Amino acid sequence: MSYLLIPVGAIARLLPHLPNFTPIGGMALFGAAHGSRRSAFIAPLVALAISDFFIGHHVTMPFVYASFILIAMTGRVLFRNGVTTTRVVVGSLASSMILFVVSNFGEWAMGTLYAPTLRGLVLCYTMALPYLFNTMAGDLFYAGVFFGGYALANRYGEITAQATP
Repeated sequence: MSYLLIPVGAIARLLPHLPNFTPIGGMALFGAAHGSRRSAFIAPLVALAISDFFIGHHVTMPFVYASFILIAMTGRVLFRNGVTTTRVVVGSLASSMILFVVSNFGEWAMGTLYAPTLRGLVLCYTMALPYLFNTMAGDLFYAGVFFGGYALANRYGEITAQATP
């Protein structure tokens, strides 16, 4: 199921969009809830790899990819007792925070923009705060689309099955 979202994730990252407003976090969560254990981890990484081929590579890529592995792991734990609206919202916000913390740590550790000091780390996170809002908005939006679309499709399927003799 989550493999079907790979083109959505890759294309959405390639089309013009607000910085960090992408479906990859929602994909990882959705895959964790409704995909196989393997697809929950592989689908977001493949979408990233395809789009990164066109966008270009950067030194923080291992941190970004690790973030989405952690997001899928978080989703597996969060949704092990079922999917609820609250869990989707909590998972989306947790996803945003995981990406924010891990990827910006990578920028500080591997990049050249910030001093390798505690002050540099704090500055790195401070400068990244505007992007956090877009990440949260994107994760909430796309998780809503993926989980909501799945719920509607299941509901429509139940209604159709009941109406069919």
